[in-house]
Amino acid sequence: MLKAGLYEQVVDAELRRALEELSAQASERDLDPAESHQILAAHLTRLIEAVLARQPSKSRLNDQLALCNQLIALLADADPGFEVEKSQLAEPVRQLMSVGEEAPGFKRPDIPLTESGLLTGTRLDPSLLSQLKKEILAADRIDILCSFVKWSGIQLLLEELQTFCRRPDTQLRVITTSYMGATDAPAVKLLAELPGAEVRVSYDVQRTRLHAKAYLFERDTGFGSAYIGSANLSRPALTEGLEWTVKVSEYASPAMWRKVAATFQTYWNDPEFEHYDETEHQRLIQALRREQGSSRPNDTHWQPAFDLRPYPFQEEILDQLAAERAEPGPHRQLVVAATGTGKTLIAAFDYRRQVSANGGQYPRLLFVAHRREILQQALASFRAVLRDQNFGDLFDGQNEPAQAEHLFASIQTLHRRRPWEAWAADAFDYVVIDETHRSAAESYQGLLDTLRPQILLGLTATPERGDGEDILRYFDNRTSAEIRLPDAITRRLLVPFHYFGVSDSEDYSQLTWERGGYRTKELDNLLTGNEVRAALVIKQVHQRLMNPHQARGLGFCVSVAHARFMARCFNKAGLPSMALSADSPAEERNGARQRLQRREINFIFTVDLYNEGVDIPEVDAVLFLRPTESLTVFLQQLGRGLRLTEDKDYLTVLDFVGQVHRNFRFDRRFRALLSNPQQSVEKEIEAGFPHLPAGCSIELERVAKERVLANVRQSVLRNRSHLVQDIARFRADTGRSPSLPEFLRVQGLEADDVYRRDSWARLCVHAGVREDFTAPDEKALTKGLRRILHVDDRLRLDAWQQWLTTGDDSEHAALVFGLCTALTGNTLKAETSAEVREWLQHNPALESELKELLSWRVAIPENRRVRQPERTQDLPLVLHASYTRDEVLAAVGESTWERRAELREGVRYCPHLNADLLFVTLNKSERDYSPSTLYEDYAISNRLFHWQSQSTTSDTSPTGRRYIENADGHRILLFVREDKKRNGLAQPYTYAGPVRYARHEGSRPMSIVWELEELLPAKLLRKWLRLVA
Repeated sequence: MLKAGLYEQVVDAELRRALEELSAQASERDLDPAESHQILAAHLTRLIEAVLARQPSKSRLNDQLALCNQLIALLADADPGFEVEKSQLAEPVRQLMSVGEEAPGFKRPDIPLTESGLLTGTRLDPSLLSQLKKEILAADRIDILCSFVKWSGIQLLLEELQTFCRRPDTQLRVITTSYMGATDAPAVKLLAELPGAEVRVSYDVQRTRLHAKAYLFERDTGFGSAYIGSANLSRPALTEGLEWTVKVSEYASPAMWRKVAATFQTYWNDPEFEHYDETEHQRLIQALRREQGSSRPNDTHWQPAFDLRPYPFQEEILDQLAAERAEPGPHRQLVVAATGTGKTLIAAFDYRRQVSANGGQYPRLLFVAHRREILQQALASFRAVLRDQNFGDLFDGQNEPAQAEHLFASIQTLHRRRPWEAWAADAFDYVVIDETHRSAAESYQGLLDTLRPQILLGLTATPERGDGEDILRYFDNRTSAEIRLPDAITRRLLVPFHYFGVSDSEDYSQLTWERGGYRTKELDNLLTGNEVRAALVIKQVHQRLMNPHQARGLGFCVSVAHARFMARCFNKAGLPSMALSADSPAEERNGARQRLQRREINFIFTVDLYNEGVDIPEVDAVLFLRPTESLTVFLQQLGRGLRLTEDKDYLTVLDFVGQVHRNFRFDRRFRALLSNPQQSVEKEIEAGFPHLPAGCSIELERVAKERVLANVRQSVLRNRSHLVQDIARFRADTGRSPSLPEFLRVQGLEADDVYRRDSWARLCVHAGVREDFTAPDEKALTKGLRRILHVDDRLRLDAWQQWLTTGDDSEHAALVFGLCTALTGNTLKAETSAEVREWLQHNPALESELKELLSWRVAIPENRRVRQPERTQDLPLVLHASYTRDEVLAAVGESTWERRAELREGVRYCPHLNADLLFVTLNKSERDYSPSTLYEDYAISNRLFHWQSQSTTSDTSPTGRRYIENADGHRILLFVREDKKRNGLAQPYTYAGPVRYARHEGSRPMSIVWELEELLPAKLLRKWLRLVA
């Protein structure tokens, strides 16, 4: 009788019969080929173990030996390369225990090397200390990862560590931190002085927050051990604490071992962990003391003891800004980032890059903000980043600058004195406008209309202004880059959120939807004066907040009347509250802020006032009391409560989820909160949101979850008719037909959301916004258009546009062949590009759409990349551009009009180029999370990449030797993608450039670490790192 519950059991004949007789529902799934070998091997292991155990005791070993050799002989029938003679068991059956001389004092660990185990500190368990001592003496390499390193702990292991380090060819690596000031500096110094030892330290405790404790003992024999648990390198943890420690055997748990070892390697190569030696000892002491009590001075002359570096997500922003500047300026760029995420430092780091590009000379700088405190912090940040305490001057009501080339100026002073009337348009090379949402105000306009710097950089948390003024007009009507909230939360720049989706009592599905949102008047009529709904809100506040009378909350309402109504209801319920709006006098607004901070009131209800950077860091609760259609406004309002303060651990969010209009987009909202925006929102909801930023949670009540899922599924499954209706509605709302880029931006869609349904031209015909057309090859060509949506470099885009205009492919024949192959698929068996061009001309409407599509891709700043790696200048491949496998084979000459190449494996050797092509798919399993396959291929750092060869490749084979020796001009080119397919379409690879052999382990398969000749940009590194937060 099968028990009800969860299984992951291979279905054999007996289980199949039981399932057929089962009256209850049962779910099954097919095995994924990426992991089926491991699943089936585990199944067979249990069977074989049971049969071996049942052999009669009298001749058990002989019978077991015979059975094993029979099974080994069977394996040779399925694998011609399997050398059965080498694998047959010798008689009598014995177990090799060691080779070579054992270290003095050596004793074997109590838990066999072939087994994993758990130490819990019971009287029957050996102590963790005793096991570490034994493991040390028998290891070839040791890696230790501990947030705290204490003198008492080092003393307990010192003799063994000294013995280990005296042996030749050993390696000791230690990672620790200055977190909480708990590490003993003399202990770190002692470790670093051991022969062959290296220590790395993280000094940035907010950024790293390392709490892991792990001890890895690597052995060349393949019988390594790792101890992972709660024990720091201290005497109490190693000897007397109730510490739980898991022992992982490399032999018994290879997938787990690979992850442990690879994670340590990733940390080791992370610049957060800095090399420690005696020259850094004073720095470590200062960092520990700082953690133990003192803090950084808050003035413009503060300078860190080391070079400041951007966070990885800030590096992404810097890379995006740099990519847009690939073509000559001037450049007007807007960066959107939540308050507290380091917008000013981004400007400082970007300016430092301009200084480097300018030969060390400081470009003329004007930094403009509306508050003196912001200017002081900005000046301190620029000085710290540039490591120049003489850089720049304040220019405000209290300070006159000593020079005029590097100014940090208040807008009030500039507006009052109007110096721009005497400035030339190019008086400054680099201008920063902080809190740019204010820049549409009159005081900024004279300045922005006059100056024409090479770089105008806007920084804002709130690009949507409540007064409807347009700030984007100063920035080419677009946002250049945006810092995602999850990145900032994970790095502890913002507090985590606890989001509760509450089932609302109201139905919004039948309200009028116009110009991208609900009709405000109808929302107001539904919510203002609604006592039942207000009672629900008050009930949820009491249920979700630990003590509502200690809360400092903001409630976002639909109207001033609604805000006043909610304030009255809360006051009546004994929760002191106020209502404010943008029309409230400044004195009243400032008083309300102070009263909230002092907890004289617990809630402020508002419409738009706190959308726009009016900052109350103490806010610890946010109530969404109306359906917020705009994702930007939702994130702005959420961000009001995410500021860090000492007495706030997290932000409580109450979002009231009713029946919404079908145009409402929950999928966009939740995707913006996920750590990985590529995750399926539907699967995240169904699974309870397992992939959120550190410390965050999303809880949806049952009915709210049903409503959200229905809305998300409708958005995901948005079919042709929905798209047609949206196009028609756009025309009705604006009086004009949308372009494809405009429609995608307004609807929050990707181009593939359109092209997997139909061509843009055909959808517009159905929407009644363009005339009908005839295209004999419409179906095939529409699929072809979808297959080129990934193109993201100017080399291909220019070549393709030139060929479409002139028909001449002589200059870029390989690239044009790649385009023709993508467009025609298996439809047209053409032999020249001229035939394909003629085919296109028989479909003029879609030929025009192809040209418009390429023009749109050209206009995207991120697609301006043109750089080719130095060692592949002879190949039309642009660094970090996206290519299908067919495009790569065409580009390198493996596939031509005369010879179409096919590639079923992930590698290809090209003798005519003396090059190997490596095609890597990071997520090999169709499952979202597969521990057994996730850690075969991954980036270790922006310079190193771990890759596993085909299972038949040995380190002595010609292929293996070619990889290792990399001689005589041989090139290895790396192409990487995350997934095989998305929405049924094969995904392109990103060209990472040439790589060189660094080292390898194992054989058949080989695990190789490649050194990339070109550094990975931050965006790719974040995606390809599999082993960091």
